[in-house]
Amino acid sequence: MFKHRHPYAPFIPDSTTKLIVGTLPPPRFSKGILKPGDVDFCYGSIDGLLWPILNTIFNLNLDFETTEAAILQRKVFLKSRNIGICDIVESAEREKIDASDLGMKNIVLRDVVSYLKYYPKIDTLLFTGGNSKNGPEYFFRKHLKSYGIPLKVEQKEVPREHSFELEGRCINTVSLTAPSGAANRAVGGMPFYKQIKQTNTNFNTFDFRVLQYRNFF
Repeated sequence: MFKHRHPYAPFIPDSTTKLIVGTLPPPRFSKGILKPGDVDFCYGSIDGLLWPILNTIFNLNLDFETTEAAILQRKVFLKSRNIGICDIVESAEREKIDASDLGMKNIVLRDVVSYLKYYPKIDTLLFTGGNSKNGPEYFFRKHLKSYGIPLKVEQKEVPREHSFELEGRCINTVSLTAPSGAANRAVGGMPFYKQIKQTNTNFNTFDFRVLQYRNFF
């Protein structure tokens, strides 16, 4: 059984208003065995799409390489946009060493609510995935339930939006389409994607995410 621990502490500048919430990076990041092109930072997998999406939206000209300069580029961008990152899973166990959320067992969650209390400017959570089992929204629902805090539906269509009250603050959540190749099949079945694809055959699942993410970042 592989003990999969999150390799990165939450990155939350004091000015943070939006918080990205996922689960765990691929196990190789916890083992310190990176692929060429990986960045040793949150969402740094060369196979992941979050940073390529943000790179496209904001014209960041990011480096995709295992260097301190690439890490610094991402931190500077996040601070400039008042964005933090706090994945909700602290650790999990895996029988198979892969990045599947469904493969996680004996999961230990981070106390995200405590971070929200400590950083009072946060008003939006951006989940990098939805309410499917072991996804970030799924875990956050369980987490809120442990505090006795209800989650109110604001928008049922993808990307789903919710809100909740915390110490007199209203905090919004958005469940973005996961920035991973595994979600491409689901994207291909979405009516909005099909509609655009009919008029623009060059439109792809990456373009779909860029359109979606642009509205919330």
